[in-house]
Amino acid sequence: MNKKKIIIGSRGSKLAIKYAELAIKEIKKFYSGKVEIKKIVTKGDKILNCRTSEIGGKGEFIKNIEKELILKKIDIAVHSLKDMPYQETPGLVISAFLKRNPPNEVMISKDNLSFEKLKKNSVIGTSSFRREFQLKLLRPDLRFKLIRGNIDSRIKKMYEKKYDAIVIAKAGLKFLKLSNLITQEFDCNKIIPSAGQGIISLQARKNDTRINKILKKINHKDTSIRAIAERKVLKILKGDCSTAVGIYSTIKKKKLVLKAELFSIDGKIRHYCKHTDKLNKAINIGNVVGKYLRQKSKVKYR
Repeated sequence: MNKKKIIIGSRGSKLAIKYAELAIKEIKKFYSGKVEIKKIVTKGDKILNCRTSEIGGKGEFIKNIEKELILKKIDIAVHSLKDMPYQETPGLVISAFLKRNPPNEVMISKDNLSFEKLKKNSVIGTSSFRREFQLKLLRPDLRFKLIRGNIDSRIKKMYEKKYDAIVIAKAGLKFLKLSNLITQEFDCNKIIPSAGQGIISLQARKNDTRINKILKKINHKDTSIRAIAERKVLKILKGDCSTAVGIYSTIKKKKLVLKAELFSIDGKIRHYCKHTDKLNKAINIGNVVGKYLRQKSKVKYR
């Protein structure tokens, strides 16, 4: 009996396809049928001259993919979890989180310099308010300028002398085998990453029993726990791509440690919270941290 083909929907960038290929590799451990990738263009891929918040937010990177999933043109959607809004789309569910990749930030410098050795007034390219505010705490003498596009285009823009350095997530460089370009790695304790950074999420229709059964088998438990806690903070804050918030969790001695920092709109005020509890308390841990930050900030961050 022939097994029904599984179609995975993905953005068309080289990095997104790498994520989809990794998903296929995991699915193939439990499914012997054919699995193929369908490339889908999103609004976030088309408009590159302004911040994501100005074109509709994080959702613009996933809307077209989710639409195809709802219309049953694909069976699974592959997303970088940090690009997903905190709201769940009705009828859809994240059924699996793959093992977390390096979540930290890295810098590529045009002149092969470390962050500390960058000259005063050097221009740093980033698309994130969070990264900008975090880095300004370490080097207030640097300048920050918007940069968008895929990793290859960002690197090209830097070498075209528009920027002295760019700061991006390490995971993307790892998948594209460009880690040799890194001139500085930032520790997650110093530069707290975005919620879900480094995590690949697989989304399906809630009522698709066949697909959800397969995805449940490849879900990475520890990553799932961390993702749930981090996204709970985001949900309480109603955070989007214009919210300068870093959220990161680790598992130590069978306990979940969650830390987060939230900046004011202008980046001048920083609120920080850390909470530890049992692994089965992930939602509660996220609640504690999220509510603390929301109360302390008096909602002056959006």
